[in-house]
Amino acid sequence: MVPQREQYDEWMGHALSAAKAALATGDVPVGAVVVDPAGQVIGVGWNAREAEGDPTAHAEVVALRAAARHTGSWRLTDCTLVVSLEPCPMCAGALMLARIGRVVLGAWDPKAGACGSVWDIPRDRRATHRCEIVGGVRAAEGSALLLDFFAEHRL
Repeated sequence: MVPQREQYDEWMGHALSAAKAALATGDVPVGAVVVDPAGQVIGVGWNAREAEGDPTAHAEVVALRAAARHTGSWRLTDCTLVVSLEPCPMCAGALMLARIGRVVLGAWDPKAGACGSVWDIPRDRRATHRCEIVGGVRAAEGSALLLDFFAEHRL
């Protein structure tokens, strides 16, 4: 199955809903889902650093862990990671180690993005695994969540 833009928009809706769950714990509103090759969501995550006291509890890592539990394998070959904000270097490394085939991201992160903005870890020619990057899907919605969050926290 080769997803189309409408499918990316739908999947991003799930990631944006997950991002809103992070707000309940006072965390930065970033959400992610892992979608299997058949188009089914098999892992959901949102930033849980504050709730869990875990610096690695980024939305992408939480979603990857859930998908690995669902499949019974850490190899998420041919799966798609959909995330409301461009992954950071840690999360880009995690998705590479999980063998994710495609990343669909919402807002680009010009400060810490590692999928094309500041760094481009998933497409680095030296990497042992590479994946496709689809950026800017429903970016305005992901950006608005972040801008509203930081506007409230920087008063």
